Amino acid sequence: MSVTEEKVKVRDEEEQDWEAAKAAFNNLKSKKPRPPKPSNAITIAVSSRTLFDMVEERKIYEEQGMEQYVSYNEKHESEPLKPGAAFPFVKALMTVNARLRKLYPDSEELFDIVLMTNNHAQVGVRLINSINHYDLLIERFCMTGGQSPVGYLKAYLTNLYLSKDSGKVKEAIEEGIAAATLFTPDKRMELSETQLRVAFDGDAVLFSDESEIIVKQQGLDEFFAHEKANVNTPLAQGPLKCFLEALGKLQRKFYSKNERLNCPIRTFLVTARSAASSGARVLKTLRSWGLEIDEALFLAGAPKGPLLEKIRPHIFFDDQMFHVEGATELGTIAAHVPYGIGQKYHKGKLIEKVEGKKQ
Repeated sequence: MSVTEEKVKVRDEEEQDWEAAKAAFNNLKSKKPRPPKPSNAITIAVSSRTLFDMVEERKIYEEQGMEQYVSYNEKHESEPLKPGAAFPFVKALMTVNARLRKLYPDSEELFDIVLMTNNHAQVGVRLINSINHYDLLIERFCMTGGQSPVGYLKAYLTNLYLSKDSGKVKEAIEEGIAAATLFTPDKRMELSETQLRVAFDGDAVLFSDESEIIVKQQGLDEFFAHEKANVNTPLAQGPLKCFLEALGKLQRKFYSKNERLNCPIRTFLVTARSAASSGARVLKTLRSWGLEIDEALFLAGAPKGPLLEKIRPHIFFDDQMFHVEGATELGTIAAHVPYGIGQKYHKGKLIEKVEGKKQ
């Protein structure tokens, strides 16, 4: 048997196994919808510390060790954990799924939420109880008992990974998986319960950092000249492009049912770029990818926090920590994408030089 024939055989066996599992689930009497087939779904992996507020539990782990941490959670497993930074985002994903199931009852092109955590399995009882308490549709778990879960992300066909651990996020991005470190806002704001709202920075998030390198190393004038000369050359993709692509795929399912004006997904580009000087290349790049963005906001270097306060996204992705900090101070749930040359700078200054002055 050739390698190709072997692959086809394995794929056919997997399909048969999935159909058997699907039939078995359908024969069960349950009000809960069946989880979608992973290869058809958009898989969102969230860590336990992003989904729930586990600050107190984390403190016990860091100060008293693993055994006390596990023991504490076992003793309190009937007490649901409080919602964390990713909680509203997960609820919004479920809202989109509910709308999709009404329009496409047999479709498996849905969000599939996976709890991806390095927690001990015994802590899983409290996590399960908390998920059931809030009636969250999360059926797939990965609990790795202290080991990094990053190695499982590809096996789970992950489209986006959210964690509080920047090291794991960096690992995931290096593996080619869209990922970000999620931060809890300083205050809470009311978010839409009927529409998933996702905001993206442009350079080093949706796009590569090629243009940002020119800004940092050669200045704005060279950057503007470069963008003008390359206005018809699409930018290379960044680490979150694939997630915008996945959102667009689901948006088109609503559009095909004449639901564009009532679509439960809305996307925003919130960039420090200037529109007249460097905006055209960004929009033409999205067009060349066959992707749409619902709202494009070019701030020409102005702070992003006040505008995000008006948008009220369930999540905002940016590669620069000072933009993330500015967003969270005003109540936006923001996620840092540790990618590109921007990681060497803070507020436009080279981090090494700033640290050198402090010394």
